[in-house]
Amino acid sequence: MSQVIGFVGAGQMGEPMVVRLVRAGYRVVVYARREPVRERLLACGAEVVDSVAAAAAAADIVIVCVFSDAQLVEVVGGPDGVLAAAGPDTVVVSHTTGAVSTVKDLAATHPEGPVLLDGPVSGSAEDIAAGKLTVLLGGPALAVEAARPVLEAYARTIVATGGLGSALGVKLVNNALFAANAQLVALAAEVGRRLGVEDTDLLDALAACSGNSFAATSIRRTGGFPKFEQLAAPFLRKDVAACVAATADLGVDLGLLGTVIADGPFELG
Repeated sequence: MSQVIGFVGAGQMGEPMVVRLVRAGYRVVVYARREPVRERLLACGAEVVDSVAAAAAAADIVIVCVFSDAQLVEVVGGPDGVLAAAGPDTVVVSHTTGAVSTVKDLAATHPEGPVLLDGPVSGSAEDIAAGKLTVLLGGPALAVEAARPVLEAYARTIVATGGLGSALGVKLVNNALFAANAQLVALAAEVGRRLGVEDTDLLDALAACSGNSFAATSIRRTGGFPKFEQLAAPFLRKDVAACVAATADLGVDLGLLGTVIADGPFELG
């Protein structure tokens, strides 16, 4: 394929994205800091460079997959960042789940382009490796459609949500709802125990009943409540904090969603 894909942030989620892009036939130019990661990416067929600017300079599409708003601002903004290095017609996709204001502020620094899209994801590294990730995309329609075939290398479902920032809004609501659902499943298990029902038996039964949910399925698949809290709670805490901060900035009250998230058995505050 003639398109060049720049990539920044080849971590737990980003590395399998790069692998899928290379296997799909794209020329992928990656900036990665850690030597073991660099070696693995070279072995899979990616081109590894020594700066963010080098990854963005020749790219038609740049994908940024970093953990936090602070990291996003560091690699996308500034004189040596993606927006400064990429061409005006380049489309930049941010997979970071963070504040709407962050992506809007970054985009405002380069009104003539490149075009920045917010592209938060739903799924795991395993979903990426299997090519079945879900990506939400916010931004101009033409840029969304330009990015879509590239993202299809690792995403089965790509949902255009509207203007810049809208995908993050959807993701934040989704995360709040998932966190609340997980808390409700944990509360339901407490009731089940008082009724003499073991956690495993309850979760197995719920899988076949109308009370089942994605949260209940996730808890069951990870091996129960302690294991789920160990594995998922750090990510849920980050997502909940981002949702609380974003809604507070906009003067939006989470209402009962916020109450359930704060008062449930899992420590998510």
